Amino acid sequence: MTEAMAARRSRITPERQAELHEAVLDLLRDVGYEALTMDAVAARTKSSKATLYRQWGSKPELVAKALRCTQPVSLREIDTGSLRGDFACMVEHSDDAQMAKDTALMRGLAHAVHESPELHKALRDLLVDPEINGLQAMLRRAVDRGEIRPDCPALDFVPHMLIGAFIALPLIEDRPVDRAFLGDFIDAVVFPALGV
Repeated sequence: MTEAMAARRSRITPERQAELHEAVLDLLRDVGYEALTMDAVAARTKSSKATLYRQWGSKPELVAKALRCTQPVSLREIDTGSLRGDFACMVEHSDDAQMAKDTALMRGLAHAVHESPELHKALRDLLVDPEINGLQAMLRRAVDRGEIRPDCPALDFVPHMLIGAFIALPLIEDRPVDRAFLGDFIDAVVFPALGV
């Protein structure tokens, strides 16, 4: 990207960017991914399509970045000095209302991900992979501190366990994940699997 393009992209203030992201998420909740258009986002946010494409490049990138902005803290930023402390911090920074909204949005996007390779790639690149990398860094630090055995077979499956909880709870109990469930799940499933 040239400096001129970067300068044009950075003209939107953080407040305006948050407003645009919230509008995208509202539209996703209202109409779903397939019916979401850049025209609708532009109309809802009183901005031009050119601005949206210049800032985000594509609908999939805009959706992925809008979802990313709802994350209260990046897992890469959490380092309390212990694995239990790191997971406690993750749960503490979670917001029940936002998790419920995100769970509903992700459920709605599940079909679209299978139909749109561009959306799948954007979600992987901008949302999923950064969080998995942060989680893996958190787990590596725990191994380095001696909290987890380096050969623990569950290490490779922690992302699957956590993502599985977010998918299974609404399916099995018809309710979204909340802080209480997340804390209980980590204590009863993740820590024992890691030998912590």
